[in-house]
Amino acid sequence: MDTNEIEKAKAHIIVEIIEYIPNAVLSKTIIKRTTGNITASAFDAGEELPEKTSPFDNYIQIIDGAAELIMDKKVYQLNLGEGIIIPAHCSHCFNANQQFKMISTIIKSGYED
Repeated sequence: MDTNEIEKAKAHIIVEIIEYIPNAVLSKTIIKRTTGNITASAFDAGEELPEKTSPFDNYIQIIDGAAELIMDKKVYQLNLGEGIIIPAHCSHCFNANQQFKMISTIIKSGYED
């Protein structure tokens, strides 16, 4: 068993599998496979992730707080419970104007370039 993943066949409360750390962005792998992965991340207020792109679609869902997503220079405000698909090859970054937690799901298929 990959000890970096959460325990299989055990119920959990998704918002509690990762905690806020002052002045940091923390990530926890839920599932990691060659075909894709699911990751939980916690952003402390004032933190950000630099702009990047991915060769795969990425589904983001906010599970606590609210996030600012900048995707192809357009700003999206994502609130608790909301989700969005970041298309493959799309530049994006996240800003934490307040603390937030999110789940990121990447499926690595359909973009064999």
